[in-house]
Amino acid sequence: MSRPLVVAITGATGVVYGVELLRVLRELEVNVHLILSEAACTNLAIETDVEVAEVRALAEVVHSNKDVGACVASGSFRTRGMIVAPCTVKTLSAIANSFTYNLVVRAADVTLKERRPLVLMVRETPLHKGHLELMTRAADCGAVILPPMPAFYHRPATIMDLVHQSIGKALDQVGVEHELFRRWTGHGRTEQPLQAA
Repeated sequence: MSRPLVVAITGATGVVYGVELLRVLRELEVNVHLILSEAACTNLAIETDVEVAEVRALAEVVHSNKDVGACVASGSFRTRGMIVAPCTVKTLSAIANSFTYNLVVRAADVTLKERRPLVLMVRETPLHKGHLELMTRAADCGAVILPPMPAFYHRPATIMDLVHQSIGKALDQVGVEHELFRRWTGHGRTEQPLQAA
């Protein structure tokens, strides 16, 4: 089996990004190790009709956020990377400062130190300077800061179209092939050859 992808869902609004990411990865037959924060479980009840047990069932392995001795807490356990979807500012802050107080942050820290892709789908708006500095610090350590910002060139018709475009961008960062949205191929104009001077 190929190396697993670590997925963490934290308590920011937008828990649908994490849930749909897991559904897509299940369809693509990607081996997933999941970490659900306590606040993510609360947000599932607030923002969706999905039960925690349903989310857990979408992953091959589920780790307790309190288990800092889990396999994903060690660099010797080889993975293809990690996606945090959505990522709270609290989690971003802990990652940026290597404050590994739970498994989400420890697994992210390991991902960075092993030079594997770490994608942080930070969900907060508006952003103050402190948030931006945390993003810069995490990026300097090697993280990809990928807030779920909607694009419209693919003509989304539903909320799920917007969700798929964002998680598709995250999957691109960890090398998972997908067809979640129509990619930009140009604006359709026929390019004219340059005239000789």
